[in-house]
Amino acid sequence: MEGRDSSHVTLASQPNDRVVLDVGGKLFETTVATLQSGGPDSLLAALCLRANPDSDEEPSPVFIDRDPEIFSTLLSLLRSGCLPSSALSRFSKQDLLEEALYYGVEARLRSALSPPPLVGFDATLVANLRPASDGFPTALSAGCEDGSVWVAHGGQISAYDWSLAHTGTVRTHLDEITALQRVWPEVAAAGSLDSPGIHFYDVSGGRHVGSVHWSDPGDHRVYKARVTAIAAGWSGPDDPVYAAFECPHRENCILAVDPATLREAAAIGRQSGSGAKAAAPGRLVHVRERGLVFAAAVSAGAFGYAGYMRLWDPRSGEAVWETNEPGAGSSSRRFGDSFADADVDREGSAIYKVCWRSGDVAVADMRRLGEDPWVYLDERSAAAGMRSAGEGANSVLHCYNNQVFVGREAGLEVWSQIMDKEGEGRRSERETEAAVCENAFRRIFVDKEEDARRGLIKAMEGGGDRLFLSREGVEGVEVWESSDLSRAISLL
Repeated sequence: MEGRDSSHVTLASQPNDRVVLDVGGKLFETTVATLQSGGPDSLLAALCLRANPDSDEEPSPVFIDRDPEIFSTLLSLLRSGCLPSSALSRFSKQDLLEEALYYGVEARLRSALSPPPLVGFDATLVANLRPASDGFPTALSAGCEDGSVWVAHGGQISAYDWSLAHTGTVRTHLDEITALQRVWPEVAAAGSLDSPGIHFYDVSGGRHVGSVHWSDPGDHRVYKARVTAIAAGWSGPDDPVYAAFECPHRENCILAVDPATLREAAAIGRQSGSGAKAAAPGRLVHVRERGLVFAAAVSAGAFGYAGYMRLWDPRSGEAVWETNEPGAGSSSRRFGDSFADADVDREGSAIYKVCWRSGDVAVADMRRLGEDPWVYLDERSAAAGMRSAGEGANSVLHCYNNQVFVGREAGLEVWSQIMDKEGEGRRSERETEAAVCENAFRRIFVDKEEDARRGLIKAMEGGGDRLFLSREGVEGVEVWESSDLSRAISLL
């Protein structure tokens, strides 16, 4: 408040009291309740003052030296809870965010700009994030809750915040980053198939934090081990970072890295690497809910695919379950139809895979793992004339928000469990188990056929209410969101 004598100003006590603001020479009249809806600590809440409340005089305007047009948009947001339809065509998100930060109403703006919950069958392509240099993504890491994403391109990491605004790029010492995970809110773990070690970078500060290498004083063959996969998260300060290392002669293991010291805490799953069933994992998932680490490796050759999946107990260093394909159990009805990719649905306690020859998707309940635990999904209420999924070679599978996304040559499809009740959010453990047993799933393509022709999907990451994906030989990262119509409930 500028140019006013504070001795004549008292706090407005009633929500319906009028407040007059002079923003950049333009008068705005609103109420105390509207300004206070921005939050108790916002500047607008502090401006809920009026001169001489006990007199019959009109309240004196409070002058604010800011842009009146953007303020008008933010005032409309406080009144209705949503932005005017013309807001994003008139102002950039960055302009709106800067003004919202000044007034202390960033949370309200963030809520208005955030997409609805991600529903695969209603997702659409909303943006393409292209780094300024070397725009071909080599790895992705999405924020778990806020919908932000970090993109590795060449040896650089570019950060995009919740509004998809570019917040900075850090240049690493690596020539090409092929494994990337966010281990803390501002720190990334990066690895490369061309350079040894796992390396930690402060993305916001643009500095190298530390590195960890696999070494064995008793075995001089263990040197220059590269990183093939990383499993990390920042749910807690004591959460270890898991990284799969592979030496030049193929010997490999999984290292647990202490986040406090950035030193090796334990080594598990050491293998010779002599064949497909002893290769370095290409995917790691820390299944925190069960205290396990999921590891999977896939090899493709002239005669098809081969690989393994294992669940490791990092406390004992032992594998508590494993399956090898082809040949996963004598009772397997699909011998030779090995998996092309696999992932863990941590919320549903299930492992999903897509088969390379048939393209079928199968699920194994982690509560009932055995020699051949796979249940193959059949479509329920499949739409007539729907695109054929085709084979599963070169497929990518990603589990997120109780949905299974599969990128294949035919396009991007999603499998979701059929809910018994309209509007039901999360399934209980018993309901999820029943859904797996009853095969209550439906499949639908997320993209259009012209989208699929842009290129083969190479990587997928879910974060917040967004799905990020990159395509082979295509610059940029696609951002998919659901529309507000996905919240509607059908009356038919």
